[in-house]
Amino acid sequence: MLLLAGAMTAAHPLRAQQKAMPVIGFLGVGSLGAYAPVLVTFHQGLSEIGYVEGQNLAIEYRWAEDRYDRLPALAADLVGRKVDVIVTGTTPGIQAAKSATSTIPIVFFAVGDPVQDGFVASLARPGGNLTGFSILGRELTPKRLELLSELVPQARVIALLVNPNNPIAEPMIPDVQEAAGAKGVQLQILKASTEGEIDAAFASLVRPQAGALLVGSDPFFFSRREHLVALASRHVLPAIYFAREFAAAGGLISYGASIAAGNQLLGIYAGKILKGAKPADLPVQQPTTFELVVNLKTAEALGLTVPPSILARADEVID
Repeated sequence: MLLLAGAMTAAHPLRAQQKAMPVIGFLGVGSLGAYAPVLVTFHQGLSEIGYVEGQNLAIEYRWAEDRYDRLPALAADLVGRKVDVIVTGTTPGIQAAKSATSTIPIVFFAVGDPVQDGFVASLARPGGNLTGFSILGRELTPKRLELLSELVPQARVIALLVNPNNPIAEPMIPDVQEAAGAKGVQLQILKASTEGEIDAAFASLVRPQAGALLVGSDPFFFSRREHLVALASRHVLPAIYFAREFAAAGGLISYGASIAAGNQLLGIYAGKILKGAKPADLPVQQPTTFELVVNLKTAEALGLTVPPSILARADEVID
């Protein structure tokens, strides 16, 4: 009995220590395999604040595997486990987390405008239980069309690929149509939310003779970046993407905020909240610089000469 009592006594402080370890709920829209590289910078951000997973921090990962309809249940599961902070990204993930809790702090990686989407009251003072980082993915899409038109001036038809399951897809289209009209090119809208639909979208490009492709900002497309790059190569189709990871995988050109830097900020913000900061007092951060990455090897394979005006602005040139 004395041995048993001693074991039980020893167990109490151990349980107390385990309970004292803060827990982050990571609500991933995509898959672990696709997002493993950016998770590295998320952990770097946490370490800057003094948190290391497995030492003084636990992380509960939930991956929707690009099935946005799974997000509400996954968010509810994290809330039920009483995590201390929820970290998530893009409009579907943020909507699911926001609907699941009004009290647990949420740190987000937004592609659209978090004020316009109703996630925060303002960028400077979010006001509720949400804050984070916005990469201005929707706002930059017309700029990407302009860059693509400059790179492929002979293209009279440019296709825009969007995911219809993402709420930012429809609001994005009118702005891109306006930019296309200003450039005197026709815009063809392609929609895909599965890998099979991506294949079908590329196959449909043969009919209208689209001269170039603009890939809309979406986590599903980010997860399928190697597949998209391979299809563009197979169809000999110049394409512009929203993140440097596409150009690094062999894509022609990319323009957008650094996803790695954004995820590092998520780690910093999550750590600050664990130390007592309130989301309402942490301003939503936006990028001040954008990466223009050009893959010259891909340009050569497509028979394209990259204009000096683009090369001069490029932040990175991949040979």
